[in-house]
Amino acid sequence: MSGRLDTGIDVLDRKLNGGIPPGSIIAFTAPPASQSELLLYQLTAARGSLYLTSQRTDQAVRDAIESASAPTGSPTVRDISGSEPLDQANRLIRALPEGANLIIDPADSLERREPTRYQNFLNDLQNHMVNTGSIAILHCLSGHSLPENRDTTKHMADIVFDLTTTVRGTDLENRLSVPKFRGGQALTETIKLELKDEVAIDTSRDIA
Repeated sequence: MSGRLDTGIDVLDRKLNGGIPPGSIIAFTAPPASQSELLLYQLTAARGSLYLTSQRTDQAVRDAIESASAPTGSPTVRDISGSEPLDQANRLIRALPEGANLIIDPADSLERREPTRYQNFLNDLQNHMVNTGSIAILHCLSGHSLPENRDTTKHMADIVFDLTTTVRGTDLENRLSVPKFRGGQALTETIKLELKDEVAIDTSRDIA
């Protein structure tokens, strides 16, 4: 579809009718013990990216991206693990150029701030994404202790990616669902992913 921005993952772009509308916020929920970071790293191959890390050090993220076998870019990585991650993120986001990716990994510490402040942050983020024609990806961990504002993230996000990782017999299965796509069409079926060296769609047929 004309005007959409590709994700850097060809098979996913085809499923999404060409990619992501500029100005979108994506909430990407995934288990902490999964290969979800591989999708984030591969997104950096599409265009210039600002990668905000709220738990790992910036050097640890750079090392992980450089060692990934998947196609990646050379994002600007900044650490926002201080006492005021919303303020740190806001300062950095203001300098985001036109048509860029913003990745916040993970968004959990931001989601644990006071609800009104967090809502204001998301509204400001939405305005900046629209004004710059950029895309924001909030990596939201779906562990046992969910942040208070997780529902707010999903509600205000334009698109929701939900990754589930399960063990079936001797196989580890990853499935991506897109239950929400504001301004587009949500996917009616899950996508079976191979998360090995890079993100790919598993085209093998399931045998019951």
